[in-house]
Amino acid sequence: MESIAKLTGVSKEFPNGRGISGVNLVLNKGDIYGLLGPNGAGKTTLLKMLTGLISPSFGSLSLFGQELEQAFAANMRKVGCMIESADFYDYVTAGQYLKLNAVFYPELSPKRIDEVLEAVDLAAYARDKIRHFSTGMKQKLAMASSILHHPEFVIWDEPTNGLDIEGVVHFRALVKQLSAEQGITFLISSHMIHELEQLCNRVGILHQGVLVREGYVHELLTDNTSLEQYYISVLEQGKELMDNGRPDSRT
Repeated sequence: MESIAKLTGVSKEFPNGRGISGVNLVLNKGDIYGLLGPNGAGKTTLLKMLTGLISPSFGSLSLFGQELEQAFAANMRKVGCMIESADFYDYVTAGQYLKLNAVFYPELSPKRIDEVLEAVDLAAYARDKIRHFSTGMKQKLAMASSILHHPEFVIWDEPTNGLDIEGVVHFRALVKQLSAEQGITFLISSHMIHELEQLCNRVGILHQGVLVREGYVHELLTDNTSLEQYYISVLEQGKELMDNGRPDSRT
C-alpha cells in the first residue's frame, strides 16, 4: 500500500516534561485514521510535527515517501490542515476569506470557492461577514479552507467542535465522500469517539505521550461492544501500569 505519512521512533520533549515518546505510525493512502487520547496526551503535538510547525526531538518523519525536510514546500501543498482554533479576519465575508487563501494556489478554478462552501454546507453564507458566524460555522469555514487546494492528506484537530447534530452528520458524510471519491487520507483527532467509530477504518490511542494501541477498528472491537468501551479499558490498563511504575509502551 502507498504510504502517505510515516513516523519512526518520533519523540518530542518539552521543558515541562510533556510531549510524545517513541511513536511509530504509518498512514496509508485512503486511511481515515482517528487519534484518541485524554487532554494533554500529545495529540496536537503529533499533528503539529506532521505539518512542520514543530520539530521532533528524536526519530524520523516522512510524507509521501520523503523525509519531511526534503521537498517540504512541495509536499505541504498536498496537505490540508486545521489544528487548534483557526484565526479569521472578521471583517471579510466567507467567500472573500477563501479567495485570500486561494492566492497561494493560482492553479485553482474560480469555481473552487463555491464548491468547498457547498461541500461544508456554507454556500448560503458566502457573502456574510465572518464576525456574524457561530463557532460551528467558523469551524466549517476552516474545513473549507483546508480542502480548498485539493489536498491528498488532510489533518483535522477536533473538527466537530461547535457543530450541531446536523453539522456532525454532514461532517461524517463529507469525510466519507472525499475518501471514497478522491482517495484523500485523513488523520482526525477528536474526543467524539462515537463519530470516530462510525467514520474511521483505523484508530490509535495516545496515553501520556505513548501510542499505546493502534489498529483497525473492526479488529479492536472483536471483544468489545464499542470503541468507547475499548478506549476506557486501554486507559485503565495504562494508568495501572503507570501507578506501578512501569510505562506502557505497547504499540
